[in-house]
Amino acid sequence: MLSGKQTPIFADSQESDTYAWFSQRAWVEIDLGALSNNVRQLVKFLSPSTQLMAVVKADAYGHGALTVAKTVLAAGASWLGVATVPEGIQLREGGIKSPILILGATHTIEQIQAIAHWQLQPTLCSPKQALEFSNTLETINYNSPLPVHIKLDTGMSRLGTNWQQAAEFVQLIQGLPHLDIASIYSHFATADSPDPTIMQEQHRRFEEAIAQIKARGIKIPSLHLANSAATLANPKLHYDMVRAGLAIYGLYPAPHLKNKIQLQPVLQLKARVTQVKTVEAGTGISYGHHFITSQEMRVAVVGIGYADGVPRNLSDKMQVLIRGKRVPQIGAITMDQIMLDVSSIPDLQEGEIVTLLGEQGKEQISADDWAKQLNTISWEILCGFKHRLPRVAIM
Repeated sequence: MLSGKQTPIFADSQESDTYAWFSQRAWVEIDLGALSNNVRQLVKFLSPSTQLMAVVKADAYGHGALTVAKTVLAAGASWLGVATVPEGIQLREGGIKSPILILGATHTIEQIQAIAHWQLQPTLCSPKQALEFSNTLETINYNSPLPVHIKLDTGMSRLGTNWQQAAEFVQLIQGLPHLDIASIYSHFATADSPDPTIMQEQHRRFEEAIAQIKARGIKIPSLHLANSAATLANPKLHYDMVRAGLAIYGLYPAPHLKNKIQLQPVLQLKARVTQVKTVEAGTGISYGHHFITSQEMRVAVVGIGYADGVPRNLSDKMQVLIRGKRVPQIGAITMDQIMLDVSSIPDLQEGEIVTLLGEQGKEQISADDWAKQLNTISWEILCGFKHRLPRVAIM
């Protein structure tokens, strides 16, 4: 049933038993073996002194944060990265003990109190934010120094203090009670580009900022700069830790980086045929009748649609896999269902499995394929699958 894999388990309490899987119309399949492989490949690619942070924000890019976190830590990751406080709390409640860095900005008293309580580690981006943390921790009588990570803006123009004010910012934080500098980091804007010019300039700025900080006699415990693309592009960017997101899920940030390590896609999207019928030539298919059959056709209805995260703009553009064959999707993708031309499989039965993303036989369809058709990025595709689709983890 599952490409030779073992019995499925349900990731992150989306479902409670195996029987529920067999009744599903559609689901997201997560290959934990592939996930572990990708982490091991990345760890092997790094020097022994460089740690791996697995970025599991946005529910691990739609893969199921808690299940992914447990798997990547067992495979060799040392840190986890999330975007928000609730994402970090979810992992702590699930029993995760490893260091967790909140990559997004946090400001409110409630957020700061939760960070301290759950032993999360925040990113500090401005003097105002640093003072808010210090004052709040003083108010709640927080005894231990809270590890904080200083974000520098070296050219992303998003979060962080301007790299030219890095020394003053770090010196301010060093003098505040209850705060302990754990690392200084920045983020690349164009690491996935074949042209390294902007990335090199950001690297130069980061190096200059660090030199200015050290010139003031300030010791920096850890530096990190590289995302997945920079990790694969240049070992000189690895520093003490790298932050890998897309790569641990088995996709490459750019085509020119594919020869660096061997990654395996972790996610597959599957659904079941719910009805098969024969329609005459000249029959309109789905809303709007934008697709009209040119001849008699076998049409399969499949129980998945744009409410599950299949982009409606893929209507009449995508293919799926059935029995290892590619078959075209036809007509407008609807909220809960899609239609296929299965004339090439005349004995197709209701209940058979359709692979929308993933591999069957020698054929494979990836999130990159969808992204190319939609003029977007694979990150958006992975994060788009809704939670009415169970995440089924395959051991």
